[in-house]
Amino acid sequence: MTDIISSILLGIVQGITEWLPISSTAHLLLAEPYLPLALSASAKEFFFVGIQFFSILAVGVLYFKDLNPFTRDKTKQLASLNLWGKIIVATIPAGVMGVLFDDMIVARLQGPMVIASALAFYGLLYIILEKRHARRTSFRVTDSIESLTYRHAFLLGLFQVLALIPGTSRSGSTVLGGLIIGLSRPLSANFSFFMAIPVIAGATLLKMLKLGLSYSANEWMIMLAGGMTAFLVSLIVMKRLRSFLKTHTFIGFGYYRIALAVLIIIAEGVFA
Repeated sequence: MTDIISSILLGIVQGITEWLPISSTAHLLLAEPYLPLALSASAKEFFFVGIQFFSILAVGVLYFKDLNPFTRDKTKQLASLNLWGKIIVATIPAGVMGVLFDDMIVARLQGPMVIASALAFYGLLYIILEKRHARRTSFRVTDSIESLTYRHAFLLGLFQVLALIPGTSRSGSTVLGGLIIGLSRPLSANFSFFMAIPVIAGATLLKMLKLGLSYSANEWMIMLAGGMTAFLVSLIVMKRLRSFLKTHTFIGFGYYRIALAVLIIIAEGVFA
């Protein structure tokens, strides 16, 4: 029962932090020591990829009409295929870099100080860019998915590469990247949801090929508890975030990231 509770709590952390610009990887790595799971090493590695996969299933449910190309309505079908084309283009940079450097990132870049540095650096960047963006009163923004070009998609894909470093935040880097290249926050957030689908699905497939699926019934139950929780929480958070970004900036998240980085550094100093 303790393992199920830990799994559910980790699923809640994943479902919240995957879509907010505060880094799901950082929060899961920080929470893991306090929420132990009775899983083998390979099952635990698969668990953390698996709960991300359940998070992107929520994207498919929430945006099914936009993402479904198998409709009889030709206009909607073409719009969906065009959207998928942009998603694939945006996926290329992070997909290539992830395949090439995944083992190195896992081995060398998941330490507390790396996470704290990324949290603080990008937190400060959020604050600076948001304040600069607020002063650009005459700046025109692209605010519809139809107006988002393949060039926009590829540039957002380049910003997504930054999120391979734990502590950065995939959603945060792409939304701020969207601000830099002239996209509205809600549009950037929506497209960042879409970009997560092939990236996380690909990561899950690679882990399946690497680790296999030979886990005990108890391990599967623990993993599914966390996955279903991440799915349900993701649905709620994505809906709220879309509304939030229409009237709010990332400045508050920037201060949160800096405060969390300071706490991590203090904890490392105290418990070192």
